[in-house]
Amino acid sequence: MKDIADKLGVSSVTVSKALNDKEGVSDNLKIKIKKVAGEMGYRFNSAAKSIKDGLSYNIGVMIPHRFTGVNESFYLRVYQEIAIHLDHYGYFGILNILSNEDEEQLNFPRVYSENKVDGIIILGQVGKKYIETVQNMELPKLFLDFYDEHADIDSIITDNFYGAYEITNYLIQCGHREIAYVGNIYSTSSIQDRFLGYYKSLLEHGLSYDEQLLLNDRDERGTYIDIQLPEKMPTAFVCNCDQVAYNLCERLTSLGYSIPQDFSVVGFDNDIYATLANPQLTTVEVDIQEMARTAVKSIMDKVANPNRRNGRVLVQGNIIYRDSVRKTN
Repeated sequence: MKDIADKLGVSSVTVSKALNDKEGVSDNLKIKIKKVAGEMGYRFNSAAKSIKDGLSYNIGVMIPHRFTGVNESFYLRVYQEIAIHLDHYGYFGILNILSNEDEEQLNFPRVYSENKVDGIIILGQVGKKYIETVQNMELPKLFLDFYDEHADIDSIITDNFYGAYEITNYLIQCGHREIAYVGNIYSTSSIQDRFLGYYKSLLEHGLSYDEQLLLNDRDERGTYIDIQLPEKMPTAFVCNCDQVAYNLCERLTSLGYSIPQDFSVVGFDNDIYATLANPQLTTVEVDIQEMARTAVKSIMDKVANPNRRNGRVLVQGNIIYRDSVRKTN
């Protein structure tokens, strides 16, 4: 510790606090000290430290199985960022896939029941009944990318409401007046909040809401379904995510329409589907790095102080302008 302290011009006490994640040292300095320690060849004996402190130095990251298919990339990208940030704290991230069967039968995840983690991050919305199971877990826990008003559990989400509000405003500024929303508003809190942002934009611009332009994209289990297009088509579509926007563009193109000449389409997330689409999608970018950083700091605070409450934390996104929107007269 003295060697590290001399290299950085700080005290050995400061180094000790940083390496053991104690209070009294800023997060930036902790990361800097740990980085220098690694560069100088020092490594924690994780097994010995675990026995000494009574901690596993693991955090479970649980993702429902329906969000891990071959066409799903968003949550795995979030998990990768979480694992990187956990490493700064000397922790490992253990990925746990919550099977449909375990969710339906309200089974605890194995990483919890076998005492392999000091805290757990639930990444992606689980069912209402399973949320009660999560509440009964006697360890620090956190919802990421969704929330539930009935659960006394902190959550970190992107600002879905404002992001959808802003991108709908953009469509209206481009001259669009008949705008559809694509998403099952009963599926997740994120889809519902994005719908409410879209709806607020319509209200503020004096545009009437047409229920015929609320288009369902998935069933109650989250499986995508064929989108039923309305008889009277809008000029623009606000989609709840980029994958749905991509699927919609493919469907419209197969029917002989062109994007954006015939219809403008926008998405949300700025994931791989935004750039796979032709033309590439205008979308709301989710700040994955900031969401992961905030989630890891929050769960680490809870491990140190289980009574710590942060409530619901919003992470801002921003619009990425591409070629899927055209201005109308």
